Amino acid sequence: MSRARSAAPRSARPITLLAILAIALFAAAPASASGGRSVDSALASLERTMTFPGVAWGVDTQRSQVVVTVDSTVRGARLERVRAAVARIGTSARLQFASGTFTTDISGGDAIFGSRYRCSLGFNVISGSTHYFLTAGHCGKAEKQWWTSANHSTFLGNTIAATFPGSDYSIVQYVASYTNYPGTVGNQDIATAANATVGESVSRTGSTTGTHTGKVQALNVTVRYQGGGVVRGLVQTTVCAEPGDSGGPFYDGSKALGLTSGGSGDCRSGGTTFFQPVVPALQTYGVSVY
Repeated sequence: MSRARSAAPRSARPITLLAILAIALFAAAPASASGGRSVDSALASLERTMTFPGVAWGVDTQRSQVVVTVDSTVRGARLERVRAAVARIGTSARLQFASGTFTTDISGGDAIFGSRYRCSLGFNVISGSTHYFLTAGHCGKAEKQWWTSANHSTFLGNTIAATFPGSDYSIVQYVASYTNYPGTVGNQDIATAANATVGESVSRTGSTTGTHTGKVQALNVTVRYQGGGVVRGLVQTTVCAEPGDSGGPFYDGSKALGLTSGGSGDCRSGGTTFFQPVVPALQTYGVSVY
């Protein structure tokens, strides 16, 4: 299906949006954990309480728990505020710590270069006989044209739509002269699109760090980026990523799952990464993987 494209920067710099405050919305029916609040009640409580960057929360559907994750910037009084909020919820929530700072300064797959920034191609997609590729919405909002290299030697196409904030996906239509758009991520064929599940073993490919694996920790995570903008419905994982991996492919074998959005840490010490699910992007743009 798609070939992920991500690249190293030219003299252009990768898109950087700093620290993240995350909020989660759970669309499913409420579930209770013994000795604690319902999941929906817990989420509502956290949304009222957590008003600063560096915090994320989403739903562990296996345990019917809210997973609260803080990055390294949450210290002192703010950390105590988080601890107190988790304690009030009881066994319906658990607290985790992530190294580094939540940021969207990460990208993956084969490299794509704009006039100022570089991101990564996520999945090649098609509608009828017209070919496109998906990447992160914050990339598409910043750049209207994309090339295969820093010196702009080969033109790929134009961004025709981008959604960010709210969601984090965009679509680029290949120019007619470019015809190399395999339905793969590296050597992995992509045959279908699917939604991630908690506990699922997943992979992410990026030009900066190659392919790395991990597990899904939470679903329906809402992220508030420092400086404004809320992105909802993300997937939280233990997969690492580094600068240069934004917009790249998130997948499980032949299943396309999402696009790299943001995270913390690195691939030496590990980290937390958030992904935009691919299914809403495909539905919005009326395209499919192949």
